[in-house]
Amino acid sequence: MMSVAIIILGAGASVRLGQSKQLLKVNGEFLLRKTALAALQSAADKTLVVLGANSHAHQNIIEDLSLEIAINNEWQKGMGASLKLGLRTLLSQAEKPEAVIVAVCDQPYLNSSVFNEIIKLHFNHPDQIIACSYMKVTGVPVLFPAKWFNELLSIANEAGARQIIHKNKDQVLTFPFEEGSIDIDTPEDLKKLY
Repeated sequence: MMSVAIIILGAGASVRLGQSKQLLKVNGEFLLRKTALAALQSAADKTLVVLGANSHAHQNIIEDLSLEIAINNEWQKGMGASLKLGLRTLLSQAEKPEAVIVAVCDQPYLNSSVFNEIIKLHFNHPDQIIACSYMKVTGVPVLFPAKWFNELLSIANEAGARQIIHKNKDQVLTFPFEEGSIDIDTPEDLKKLY
């Protein structure tokens, strides 16, 4: 079996929201913890959470879970910096993943079945990037097989993985996750959720 790791990016400061999105409660569960549990309940072999801003408060709500935590002290540099730190952390270990799923912690409807569908597609199409599609967007969660790791490690700090998806559209398989369009970036997003 191929090994798949999930990298959850949770290092940002939620500036536009004005409060920590990681600590928002959705159905009684902290959003960061809810995302971590979805990853842990999936068929993935490993889960790594990258934290940065407010790392102590965020670590407190997930440290009892069987996952790894990497702290990005340079989280202000952007999402790309956190993604690269997460991938480098996984690749420095004895058992290296053959694919990684990049996820964010502000999609309240993300659950283990979404991760499992991506993993299933990966096993059937092992060389392709598997991305979610919603509202005419192709984005996270997104799986990259190992052949893309060098490219991921060279993305700009302020960029996400989306540039690789756009540049290689012919090698991307999409999976519909309509509720993926619902994320929490602003107070208005939060109002829509409740």
